[in-house]
Amino acid sequence: MKIGEQAIYLAQLKGLSRQEAIRNLKQWFEKFEIMPWWNKKVEELSKGMQQKVQFVTTIVHKPELLIFDEPFSGFDPINTELIKQEILKLRDDGATVIFSTHNMGSVEELCDNIALINKSVKIEDGATDEIRNKYKSNIYKIKYRGEFEKINQALGNQFKIIEHSESEKENDLKVQFLNGNSNNELLQSIIPVSKIIAFEEIIPSMNDVFIKAVEKSNKI
Repeated sequence: MKIGEQAIYLAQLKGLSRQEAIRNLKQWFEKFEIMPWWNKKVEELSKGMQQKVQFVTTIVHKPELLIFDEPFSGFDPINTELIKQEILKLRDDGATVIFSTHNMGSVEELCDNIALINKSVKIEDGATDEIRNKYKSNIYKIKYRGEFEKINQALGNQFKIIEHSESEKENDLKVQFLNGNSNNELLQSIIPVSKIIAFEEIIPSMNDVFIKAVEKSNKI
C-alpha cells in the first residue's frame, strides 16, 4: 500500500471521512515537506521520514489526548525543532500531551509536569519547575571585576568556592552557601571588594535532577 493511501486508511479509522482525511493529510504532508512521498511505499522511507508520517497520522484527527514514546528519535535537529513546535501548538490548543522519554532536555523544554520512574517505581512527580528547585544546592554564579584573592578573603568560611575562572574583561565565580546564608549576605561580602556584573542562582537541569533522583533511589 502506498503511503498516502495508508495514511488515509488510518485517518478514517480515527473517525474522519475520506474527504476530510485527504484534505487534512495533504495539508500536513505539505507543511512537513513530504508531499513528494505520497505515492511511495513505506519501505522506501528513511527512519526520520517514517517518523514524520507516523506523527502526522497520530495528530491528523486533532485528538484531545496524545501519548508519544521517544517522539524525536531519528530526527535531525531541524526536524526535531519542527516537531517540538507542533507539539507545543497542540498543547496550546488544549490537547493533553504525555511523553515517555529519556531525553531530559526535551522534558525541560516541553513538560509542565513530570513523573520520574526508576526500575518501574515512581521516584518523583510534580511540576517541572518545582522539582528542579527541590534539587538545587544553593549555588550561585557571579560575574565580577576585581581581584580574586580579595573576594576569597571576604567570603571567609561562610561560603564555599566551587569554581573560579578569569578573563581580561570579567571573572566568573561559583559559590555555595554553607550555613543557611542569604543572597544579601553573599553580596554584602563581595560588593566592597569587587564590581558585580551578574548574579544568579544555578537551578539544576532536568538531566541533573534525573541523575540525583536515581542515585538517591538506588541507595534506599
